[in-house]
Amino acid sequence: MKKTLMTLISINMAAVLMLQGCGSSGGSGGGKNAETAFAPKYDKDTEYSLTVAGNYSNFESLEAEFERFYEYYPNGNMQYVTMDDYDNVISSALVNSEPPDIFTTKSWMIGNEKYNDMFDSCEDLSDSGLGIDYSCIRESLIRTTDSGEVLMLPIFTISYGMLVNMDIFEKEGLEVPKNFGELMSTCEKLKSAGYESPMMGADRFSGSGLFNSFVYPMYAYNVLKNSDKVDALNNFEPSSGELMRPALERLYEFVNSDCIDVAKCQEEITDEYDSIIMRFFEGDVSMMFAAGDVVSGTAKRESKSDAFSANPFKYKFYTAPAGDDGGYFINSTSICFSVNKNSRNIDMANEFMRFLISKKELGNMAGLKRLITPVDDFSQDELYSALADIPAERSFSDKETGLLDPAVRQFRAAIYAVGNGKMTVDEAIAEYGSIPEE
Repeated sequence: MKKTLMTLISINMAAVLMLQGCGSSGGSGGGKNAETAFAPKYDKDTEYSLTVAGNYSNFESLEAEFERFYEYYPNGNMQYVTMDDYDNVISSALVNSEPPDIFTTKSWMIGNEKYNDMFDSCEDLSDSGLGIDYSCIRESLIRTTDSGEVLMLPIFTISYGMLVNMDIFEKEGLEVPKNFGELMSTCEKLKSAGYESPMMGADRFSGSGLFNSFVYPMYAYNVLKNSDKVDALNNFEPSSGELMRPALERLYEFVNSDCIDVAKCQEEITDEYDSIIMRFFEGDVSMMFAAGDVVSGTAKRESKSDAFSANPFKYKFYTAPAGDDGGYFINSTSICFSVNKNSRNIDMANEFMRFLISKKELGNMAGLKRLITPVDDFSQDELYSALADIPAERSFSDKETGLLDPAVRQFRAAIYAVGNGKMTVDEAIAEYGSIPEE
């Protein structure tokens, strides 16, 4: 039977889920409560073997969790297996003679018929008998089927924003801007202090591109507040392009301000990952646009940067202050874990998930991988601690918008054209649905 996944928005369903206390044996309710220490369900001498499958080339943070799990169940063998062409082979791997017990799933697989068989192999993690407590995970990240099953739980999340050189702000006696007005004023002061381009980023079409990191969250928020128009956007109805206007006008104002020199970005940042990080580590850029998956690569590159090694500085991740009231935090899942309901080691697979899905363990994993934790506490990682200051009304899941990938890409085409001066705001709005993708 096919299962249709949707965003968990039902108040009643949320109340049911919150009956479990994250990381506890149940009943505490609410992820902000103190966690109860993990209590093993089975005998310490239980023998078992577990395989987790994914497409990361290395997964040190998961392997660290294996070691922690061995403290409770030492007589086991746990391994992480990397699969080439993972997205195309995972469904068949689940019916092979040696299928994985746990496997990674991704939010973009939702609604794609190609993955119906894969989702059919997923265990319902909301079954109270399993005792897997996920109430500490941000509610908007949980996906359920139309019958209320939870087939995947987020392990890592990412978002859009900017890396901020905190030492520059301290040196210049400035505060990190919280809204667009403050951004304009701050960049003017930084420009006067000799910073040629106070903000930089990769001028690329991708989600990590500087235009997307700056203004897509603002656009997504506007779509969320105009949900009656999302079908028109997804169907490329020309008139629906008008919903892009506030974001496009803000982008135009931004690229023509003292905040950023787009030509300098084009010249000095040659890709949307390594080059962003290494240019930021030169130490003269106060704010660098970067998506969360880019930020995850900073730790390993600190020692590779001669400039950073010689003059290290403190840096943090913030949302881009594009709005008049402030920035917008989009909760986007990076990877989820699902349990193979046909696993030969189903009891211990569920036991490992029960151990892993807690504020403490998920925080440990995110910290080692340098991605954003899916739990409701950002204080565990100083790098992302500023996200705790985003008001709840400006924090939402990307899936809550209802935008399909083609519509997202069309907006990306619009901002790329407007940001690079290839189209006016009015032209991009008028041509919504037919703007060429770079």
